[in-house]
Amino acid sequence: MRRDTPYHDRIEAGAVLAKSLLEYRGRDTLVLGIPRGGVVVAAEIARVLEAELDVVVARKLGAPGQPELGIGAVTADGGRFLNEEMLQALHISTPYLDAITTVEMAEARHRATWLRSLRPAAPITGRTVIVVDDGLATGATMLAAARALRQQEPARLVVAVPVGTRDACDALRSDVDEVVCPLQPEPFGAVGLYYDHFEQVEDEQVRELLEATRSATAGQ
Repeated sequence: MRRDTPYHDRIEAGAVLAKSLLEYRGRDTLVLGIPRGGVVVAAEIARVLEAELDVVVARKLGAPGQPELGIGAVTADGGRFLNEEMLQALHISTPYLDAITTVEMAEARHRATWLRSLRPAAPITGRTVIVVDDGLATGATMLAAARALRQQEPARLVVAVPVGTRDACDALRSDVDEVVCPLQPEPFGAVGLYYDHFEQVEDEQVRELLEATRSATAGQ
């Protein structure tokens, strides 16, 4: 039967991506999912690669009076990406930017701690790190994550996504060592258009995936 979308769900998308990442199989590889949907994709990649799984939590920076309008993104570890064109167009002040950055970084740290069930973050330095999301639209969240991770000196930093815009993928190449994105359609639309099933993922599901993958790798 003909399928109208490239991926059945996030698990299948992870399986497809894993085939392009087999050279990184092994325990010294760390797979980081961006919550929430990215963790489902990342968990399948970690399973195939027999790699450790963790999260990298990023938060959108919303414009004044328009919280849904992203002007950038930050991570729990201090990474920040700013959309300079939007900052200038909206005349965003430095005090506002500093204040919202502080608030959203604190929220990212709190959420990361909760998702990990209070366990410490996985070590980054000297490892191959694969950062995963379920799709890239603007790429702001991934850019913030990549910049934060680069500061921790991984041996190799790879971004892996099932689908993304060409512009977002290209923008990442100067911040990471490799971008794996098998599907870069134009025009793009929304990430969910490329999945048969794109249900919302809850925080509790993310915690369960992290715990299950942790238990599986511990038993290897």
